[in-house]
Amino acid sequence: MLRNPTLLGIVLATLLGWASWTLVLLKMSPFVSGNLALAFFYSSLILALTGTFSLLLYALRWGFASEETAPHFGVTLREGFLLALMIAIALAFERLRVLTWWDALLLLAIVLLLEFYFLARD
Repeated sequence: MLRNPTLLGIVLATLLGWASWTLVLLKMSPFVSGNLALAFFYSSLILALTGTFSLLLYALRWGFASEETAPHFGVTLREGFLLALMIAIALAFERLRVLTWWDALLLLAIVLLLEFYFLARD
């Protein structure tokens, strides 16, 4: 399964994302570095979560698909990015102390509507 160069690139980018996110957590303080630390935190988290969700969705679809209906990387990358973005926005809302359960449901509804739009376009 890792013979595909695209899949190998996603795995390497995911590992790089988790390593950079861990490095940001351990070495940067949001109180000292300010907005730079937050930008690194959110960007590395989005990269790491996008790769993780994409790989999980790809593996899940690969397990249920036959040979002629093999999943495409583009779809799983898009879905992984939307999920990662939703989590990052929810974390940003929580940091600002404005996250409520209905805000989280609205974020989920927005992500689902975007995905339905993209699926209908294809």
